Amino acid sequence: MIKHEIITCERCGKRMECKANAFSKCQCSTIQLNLNEVQYVSEHYEGCLCAACLIELKEEYRSFFQF
Repeated sequence: MIKHEIITCERCGKRMECKANAFSKCQCSTIQLNLNEVQYVSEHYEGCLCAACLIELKEEYRSFFQF
């Protein structure tokens, strides 16, 4: 059994289990971001973010940039 790393979300500080070696099972893979949303997130953060923060940033991007 592969052990996954416990990391801290760069945005909110919540501890989460990182499954980068099994990406399809990681909580962040459940959030679908388009290319512009990915770029927006990467302009503000370098590390891993929890699913809740990814959802909030997706909504933030849409509220600022959708016409």
